[in-house]
Amino acid sequence: MATNRCTAALMRRRTCILLSRLCPNHFTHNSNSNSRLVSSVSKFIDCDSAPQVRPSSRVPGAQGGFLLASLVPRPSFIFLRQYVKLSGSGSSGGGVQCSLPHYYSFSRGFLTRSKKLESIQVEDHGQRAVTTALWCNFLVFSLKFGVWFVSSSHVMLAEVIHSVADFANQALLAYGLSSSKRAPDALHPYGYSKERFVWSLISAVGIFCLGSGATIVHGVQNLWTSQPPENIKYAALVIAGSFVIEGASLLVAIHAVRKGAAAEGMKVKDYVWRGHDPTSVAVMTEDGAAVTGLAIAAASLVAVKVTGNPIYDPIGSIVVGNLLGMVAIFLIQRNRHALIGRAIDDHDMERVLKFLKNDPVVDAIYDCKSEVIGPGFFRFKAEIDFNGVVLVQNYLNRTGRVEWAKQFRQAANEKDDDELLKIMSGYGEEVVTALGSEVDRLEKEIQELVPGIRHVDIEAHNPVIPSPDPQSKGEINDLKMY
Repeated sequence: MATNRCTAALMRRRTCILLSRLCPNHFTHNSNSNSRLVSSVSKFIDCDSAPQVRPSSRVPGAQGGFLLASLVPRPSFIFLRQYVKLSGSGSSGGGVQCSLPHYYSFSRGFLTRSKKLESIQVEDHGQRAVTTALWCNFLVFSLKFGVWFVSSSHVMLAEVIHSVADFANQALLAYGLSSSKRAPDALHPYGYSKERFVWSLISAVGIFCLGSGATIVHGVQNLWTSQPPENIKYAALVIAGSFVIEGASLLVAIHAVRKGAAAEGMKVKDYVWRGHDPTSVAVMTEDGAAVTGLAIAAASLVAVKVTGNPIYDPIGSIVVGNLLGMVAIFLIQRNRHALIGRAIDDHDMERVLKFLKNDPVVDAIYDCKSEVIGPGFFRFKAEIDFNGVVLVQNYLNRTGRVEWAKQFRQAANEKDDDELLKIMSGYGEEVVTALGSEVDRLEKEIQELVPGIRHVDIEAHNPVIPSPDPQSKGEINDLKMY
């Protein structure tokens, strides 16, 4: 009951503010004359000189309720319909009470919420790269293990550990890709897209601990007790074969990274550092480290063969371990930023804000925020101060101002207030519903402008409470914070 009274009071206040804006010379909140109010509203509705704005012809029509956009917390998306009954006389000033269903004979077929945007299909460029790397690493591990078993080379053992770490990490990435594709549920309404960030981070930690740490420790332990490796010829053959296999996997990963960069309109270098999908980048960097590590292992074995000094073998192991450590730190930092939450790119944010600022129904924009919720998936939120005059004009252009003016004039000639209050209540409900339709239109057009934006939360800003730093029209240059 208390909530209904608060809702009714807020609706009454905003209705009065809107009417006073539309007809400042004919309406005041404390007016005691119903005919004066009807005259002002009907004059605005039937006025030939009223500002003409483009009609919102893109708002789809369907049957349904409406969203009190400024009264219900969005992102809960609670849809409800209030049937408002106004009571009171002209002498007392009247009042607003929310009661249970009180139906009116107004057609509402053209004013409803837009249907939900269909799921956007985004090609997963990292899937093929991960699958290829998984099988290549398994094959390379088998070859390296066999050679280490017969040669007892320290650097070859480092490469075996490297391949084990790579295979385990690719398995983690594959699991992350699979789990991130689960459909949203009540517990995770925005989906599981960030799962791949989590498993990519775990994979990077595995590279740092198992790949880098174990390799460096093994190399350091054998610096003063190293023995010349045996069967170097077999080791050289396996290194050559592994180089070919890892090189093929690296080419697949590079191709995936290029496709991902092209899809996001970025250079490859920028995509490696700031791209939204860490999976293909992780595969590329790991394969690149593998190819480089094989080259280091080959150089170490050649140095041992030429000089006869076995110390080059553990030195090569330490160098490979440091290389893996640098790759791991890079991947950890990259996934950490993704999990903390990053804003969308500046050019996408500016496109959205320019679109909103150029829309006639928008007066000012406040508190814009965005977040990457998955590879290529974003969320956008903004508070908007809507132009009430444009909103009502769009509504009247769709429904017909002449018919509304006729109904208000007829109600003014009635002796009692019932017919007038019924029309005012229906008109107020339709105007609030029109606001919901405008919100739907803006949300849909934002998603069409930047297809990666899956979720758009637009709230009606309360003009009574001032907000700092309004991003009003003409302040595009102040948007660099995004």
